[in-house]
Amino acid sequence: MNETQGPTPTGTSRPYRNLTEALRAHRIDPANHTFITAIVDAVGITTLIDRGRYIEAVRRGDGAALHIGKTYTNGFTEDEQIVVGSAPLRLQPSEGRTPYFYAVHPSEFLPVTPAKKKASRVSRTSPVAPAKPKATPVSDRDYGVCDVCFMVRTASGGCACD
Repeated sequence: MNETQGPTPTGTSRPYRNLTEALRAHRIDPANHTFITAIVDAVGITTLIDRGRYIEAVRRGDGAALHIGKTYTNGFTEDEQIVVGSAPLRLQPSEGRTPYFYAVHPSEFLPVTPAKKKASRVSRTSPVAPAKPKATPVSDRDYGVCDVCFMVRTASGGCACD
């Protein structure tokens, strides 16, 4: 979890009114919204600030601010037990914020499904027509060579010496 610290790249940071606005602004996968909301509710957040690559969530009491990125939430302590749903978070040591730990968002564990192909409609009464051969690209066509100047002929049959 190597992340950039501090304000946004332009040097500014703006607060968000609510978590939904922050998640939309950072284009975080909607599959993670309920997961992140549960974390924010369990920890107790007072302010959400745009930091460019992540959302900084400032806690009510003592403790480090959470950094909510597209695929992770960082800023937990080693002894912290956050329960989302009925399972505690599996925290991993952070590389960018050494004393803290991070949790990976659930969308990172979802299987990637290929796009479904649309079923082609074929009339039951008409036979299936054979596929037409593809036309060769213009660059692959051979129009011959001129016997006088030895230049390649154009599609109309001309050359440089005509």
